[in-house]
Amino acid sequence: MQVKCALCEKICQLDDQSAIAKRLKNRPIHTYLCDSCHKRISERTRARWATGKFTLHPPSHSSKKKVGRS
Repeated sequence: MQVKCALCEKICQLDDQSAIAKRLKNRPIHTYLCDSCHKRISERTRARWATGKFTLHPPSHSSKKKVGRS
């Protein structure tokens, strides 16, 4: 299976029976990151966590608008 990295657009070859390939086939909203991009992002995230100023915000549910009858 050929996949393209979402950040650098590098085309990679995955085994069709691998867990990553199955996840991408069954849930197309998931994106693929090549090893170098994944490593770079995880290193930077760990560095931000180490500063102590990194906070995770819960997803806001205000984006779901209720439609009322008029």
